[in-house]
Amino acid sequence: MSRGEGSNLMVMAERRERIVDFINSEGNVTFSQLKKKFSDVSEMTLRTDLKALDQQRQIIRVHGGAKSVGYAIGTDDLLARRATRRSDEKEEIARKAAALVTPGHTIFIDSGSTTTAFATALEDMDLMVFTNSITVASELCRNERIMTYLIGGRVNRFSKSTTGGRAVESVREIAFDQVFLGVTGYQRGRGFMCGSDDEAVFKATLVDRSHKRIALMDSSKEGRSSTFRFCELRDLNCVVTDGGTSSDFAFDCEEAKVKLL
Repeated sequence: MSRGEGSNLMVMAERRERIVDFINSEGNVTFSQLKKKFSDVSEMTLRTDLKALDQQRQIIRVHGGAKSVGYAIGTDDLLARRATRRSDEKEEIARKAAALVTPGHTIFIDSGSTTTAFATALEDMDLMVFTNSITVASELCRNERIMTYLIGGRVNRFSKSTTGGRAVESVREIAFDQVFLGVTGYQRGRGFMCGSDDEAVFKATLVDRSHKRIALMDSSKEGRSSTFRFCELRDLNCVVTDGGTSSDFAFDCEEAKVKLL
């Protein structure tokens, strides 16, 4: 191998490593996002890189883009990694959602980085809180007046949450005043989605068992697809966002009589 060939291979390896890092950091990206991020790379080279990385099982190619391996197999990305993304937006959503909670109520807080931020933002008050999230429960344990119940089930080591039949049966026995749902993706006409069948069944059960149903969704989730739908927009009472959602989404909320914060 000549010195030039060796140098080219090194450049290619470094570029592909950066591509994998970018896809892992976002979880799910479109090809347009990749072209914008790697504007100095030709479209043909990017497609060749994606094909090679997919064959090496470092990423998952999908129609129109790519997903991280963890995202595609239903783990919805590592929770620790998600917690560092769009942290300002998540804190804004958390503050808005915390203002919706009334002392004396029974609520459910879903798993996820945004719902964990919400749990952190809650004031200490007389409240009964159920959750399937280990991180949410850990945050709530800092309080003296909040009574916290952790739902049992199979533990997802990526999302730090419990799911499965045992978890579903547990929440079917409880009536909640409010449920605060985490969201992986939302598409107009399809609804709210997540990456795991078990998680979708669990979330749908929460929607059925709650008087007020509230989704916590940062604006980057709008237009993002995932595998399993758990509810439609009209099934909710409120969507709490960071203010960056589209005018189309605002119109759809108005049509469905869903409050948008």
